[in-house]
Amino acid sequence: MVSVGTIVWLSSELMFFAGLFAIFFTLRAMRPDLWAERVPMLDVPYAAINTLILVISSVWCQLGVMKAEALQPSRTGSLLQVGKWGMREWYVLTYIFGAVFVSGQVAEYAKLVSEGITMSADAWSSVFYLTTGLHGIHVTAGLIAFLLIIGRTFTTRHYSHAQATGAVVTSYYWHFVDVVWIALFASIYLLGA
Repeated sequence: MVSVGTIVWLSSELMFFAGLFAIFFTLRAMRPDLWAERVPMLDVPYAAINTLILVISSVWCQLGVMKAEALQPSRTGSLLQVGKWGMREWYVLTYIFGAVFVSGQVAEYAKLVSEGITMSADAWSSVFYLTTGLHGIHVTAGLIAFLLIIGRTFTTRHYSHAQATGAVVTSYYWHFVDVVWIALFASIYLLGA
């Protein structure tokens, strides 16, 4: 039931982001001149590296899911024996990559604001900060979920299917925000001009 409930909830989140994409493409169609002026100000290589970091975090997450499903919450060897890592180690690595992604987004915002592109500057900046900012909030929520799942591995005496299910549904959410970011990156940074 937890998995089904999570999928239904993610469907509602999908509709939320679909609305944001509708706003983005409507404003883009109405103000192509503004898009032509603002998009070249974006640092596409920087955003591409940040996107790659988020995509790789989903790989680490999935490796953690496989360990959770095998009911292996933590490593069975030394920290340097990556093949013996458990769900906890893979989720910590996922968390680190996700935190680097959010930090990269904050650094990009700081650069844009220093160039005078604030949320209230124009329609482009409003929709840029709205879409990417709300996505960043979702990533931050995912990071909090990872901390809770990792924390549970320290507090439970017996790692069971219930704990594994929590790890799996957290991965659903993480993969969802990853796919949404890929669509945002393609729309804003690659198709924006």
